[in-house]
Amino acid sequence: MTEDSPEAPGTTALYVYAVCRADGGPALDGVSGVARGEPVRTLPLGSLTAIVQTVRAAEFTDEAWQERLTDEPELERYARAHHEVVSVVAAQAPTVPLPLATLYTAEDRAGLVLGNESARFHTALERIAHHAEWGVKVYAADSPGEDGDETARQPCTPGTPEDRGRPAPGAGRAYLERRRNLRARHERQREDSLRVAETVDTQVCRLAKASRRLRPHGPGTADGHRLQVLNATYLVADHRAAELELLVKDLRERTGAGIELSGPWVPYSFVGEV
Repeated sequence: MTEDSPEAPGTTALYVYAVCRADGGPALDGVSGVARGEPVRTLPLGSLTAIVQTVRAAEFTDEAWQERLTDEPELERYARAHHEVVSVVAAQAPTVPLPLATLYTAEDRAGLVLGNESARFHTALERIAHHAEWGVKVYAADSPGEDGDETARQPCTPGTPEDRGRPAPGAGRAYLERRRNLRARHERQREDSLRVAETVDTQVCRLAKASRRLRPHGPGTADGHRLQVLNATYLVADHRAAELELLVKDLRERTGAGIELSGPWVPYSFVGEV
């Protein structure tokens, strides 16, 4: 889908949140969206409905949006407002969410472009109807520590004052052996954790309609102190949500792994490129 880039100050643009399949359109009372003072409303697209809002074009020029990307609180406000609208609509009907800041210069332009994509919207809506997105993260067990500086605790040679404080014969070899053993334990633990991650993914995939493996979070993230070995998202039928929760609970008990389940979410990850 091609978004227009409104550049002329003082003009308006049409912000599109989502496309849904709802007879008569969803109820949008009390939803404010990204633009203060402008109603969130529907735009008919034949058998589909777009959820739109009129916004000031000057607030969405390339320059204005680049500045917003560096203002974390302001960017978060827009993202939350966008997600709120999508969530309200998705609670009432199958909904394809559009990316943040999808804009068109006018209603007729939006209607033309979105209408030309109706077949792809229908395919996505058929796939996600009565389904939700769930996230599953698996973390490796805590790595064994080194219990301090082993070099400092090597046995010392008794004898003359000059000899005292020197490592005892063979202490260096013992230290290196302990280091090799520690590395081997780390590697075995990592391999065990990866096997658990594959087990979890296989079991959840049997229950889900579709899945996506995401890049595990690394150091510097909120979970950076733990080794994440699986970061995946699954499309699960609404009537199987309780079954998913029981499965994850059982996997935690059977594997002893740290497994986090989040959801249900609007299925952003499974609507495809529309």
